[in-house]
Parts: sequence; structure tokens; C-alpha cells
Amino acid sequence: MHPRPTFEPEYITDTEGNRKSIILSIEAYQELLEDIEDLAVLAERREESSIPHAEVLADLKRNGYLSD
Repeated sequence: MHPRPTFEPEYITDTEGNRKSIILSIEAYQELLEDIEDLAVLAERREESSIPHAEVLADLKRNGYLSD
């Protein structure tokens, strides 16, 4: 797992000092995009049923993909 980039944004403000835009490093921007994609996949799959870990291991062993 990669360490999270440090988010050190730069703000673009209007003449009254109100923040209007933000500048991020490419690394921070890409990390945010990946997080959004991951969250979208989780949202799409939240209704899917799951298989218990022990059952997955037993199937892998039974089919020769995993040894004891």
C-alpha cells in the first residue's frame, strides 16, 4: 500500500479573499480520483452477497489452488 500523499492545497481567492478554486499536486489529484473510483465500485456492489473467508479457503484448497 502506498503512503497517502500530503494534501497541501493552494487556494485561488477572489478579490474579497473568498476561496474559489484549489490547486493540488498531480499525485494528490490522482489519489483522490482512485478513491472516488473505489467508492463507486463499493456502492455498485453493496447489495451483492458475500462468501465467508473460510469457505473461500476451503474451495481453493479443494480445487488445488492453495496447499495446506
